[in-house]
Amino acid sequence: MLEAAIATQLKSYLGNLKHPIELIGSLDDSAKSVEVRELLTEIAAMSELVTFIEKNDDKRMPSFLVTQPDGNENIRFAGIPMGHEFTSLVLALLHTGGHPAKLEADVIEQIKGLKGQYDFETYISLSCQNCPEVVQALNVMSVFNPNISHTMIDGALYQEEIDERQIMSVPSVYLNGEAFSQGRISLAEIIAKLDTGASAREAEKLNEKAPYDVLIVGGGPAGASAAVYAARKGIRTGIVAERFGGQVMDTMAIENFISVKETEGPKLVSALEEHVKEYDVDIMTLQRAKQLSKKNEFIHIETETGAVLSSKAVILATGARWRELNIPGEHEYRGHGVAYCPHCDGPLFKGKPVAVVGGGNSGVEAAIDLAGIVSHVSVLQFDAELTADAVLQKKLQSLPNVTVITNAQSSEITGDDKKVTGLDYKDRVSGETHHLQLDAIFIQIGLVPNTDWVKDTIELSQYGEIEVDNHGMTSMSGVFAAGDVTTIPYKQIIMAMGDGARAALGSFDYLIRH
Repeated sequence: MLEAAIATQLKSYLGNLKHPIELIGSLDDSAKSVEVRELLTEIAAMSELVTFIEKNDDKRMPSFLVTQPDGNENIRFAGIPMGHEFTSLVLALLHTGGHPAKLEADVIEQIKGLKGQYDFETYISLSCQNCPEVVQALNVMSVFNPNISHTMIDGALYQEEIDERQIMSVPSVYLNGEAFSQGRISLAEIIAKLDTGASAREAEKLNEKAPYDVLIVGGGPAGASAAVYAARKGIRTGIVAERFGGQVMDTMAIENFISVKETEGPKLVSALEEHVKEYDVDIMTLQRAKQLSKKNEFIHIETETGAVLSSKAVILATGARWRELNIPGEHEYRGHGVAYCPHCDGPLFKGKPVAVVGGGNSGVEAAIDLAGIVSHVSVLQFDAELTADAVLQKKLQSLPNVTVITNAQSSEITGDDKKVTGLDYKDRVSGETHHLQLDAIFIQIGLVPNTDWVKDTIELSQYGEIEVDNHGMTSMSGVFAAGDVTTIPYKQIIMAMGDGARAALGSFDYLIRH
């Protein structure tokens, strides 16, 4: 089942097991059950501490438990955890077998201290790059707290459940049978939702922190680069962000990052975080900036949790978010047919008609990916022609199940109160209105800078981007900005990193002179 190189690597990992574990399968005679049986048999043969047992005692077949003998049966995989989820399986084996998880001691204690019964279910697709973080977070919580259980469910194998629960976006997490979250959510965010007092306690801790020399707001490529460059100057540096990695965490294929031929967003973010942690940088996540102000020698950042952080210089690297159509039905059906991540949610619409709104690189790439999964893709472009790179347009034109509609102005997303049923659009030349019957609409029309919270404080462009000079300085003395949130052209990861370095060097020069 496993390729030789992967099998050799897994066998090496299993050498880290500290005590026995059992793989308890619920399997029938289906082809997928045969694959799971083969996988579990192969894993069990790799270590004397791993035993494979068939009990067939679960409603979902194929599925299997990863547990300790006579222990809590808290981690289950309903499906074949390959692709992006193979790492989730490996970590479940290691952590259940006693290999220490890479968590801070206070986080482990917080997990252990959660009261109540928490039975989680996470619906995933194996092509989803956002799903493993959620699966791994809930699995590790299940290891440390006997009152927490988690089941990963491959939506492609359990279509009846997907249809019954009207799931049209992954990862979708259910807690005790009720919807808990949709989309990427980190371990810290999950704990914060369960431990309602955590936010206030964290705000108190942040309020006690001494002022920084440079405080970076945002944890994407620009923020990470700025942190490394600032910390290397030997000055007190901090990062405050909602999550480390920013929008790159939601990016699948990255093929234009110079010196790295091919990678994925989460892998790049992991490398960035590892690099930043090599330096004395204070990283504070789960904090959304609310207000920017300046008083005397310090600049202050207030977060939505009530914390106030102070610094001599600040670098704003809050990035951008997906641009919305802002038409009727978009918000109502988000997660129920309206999607922004074709890699994550595409497999849920296998064999069904969908549309992609947007004719740039991201839109055309999404259409190409979806064409191999769905029955038909309609690409709607507002302008008279596509703007994607020629090589992408050539590939798109070669696909038999794709239709390109230009001069199309989307006007309304229709639905049946549960899910998307179609899209209305107007022909900008003739003025006629048309309707497409669809099961999903993937919106790929660019980005909007995250500057709402500073629009009354510093100068912005007509597009809401932060105006900066050639040192990265904004209109407020001591406040710099970098990356997609600024007026720099060509929103690219590599550009953001360079811009983060520029802002850090600019802020250091500012500190020296002031």
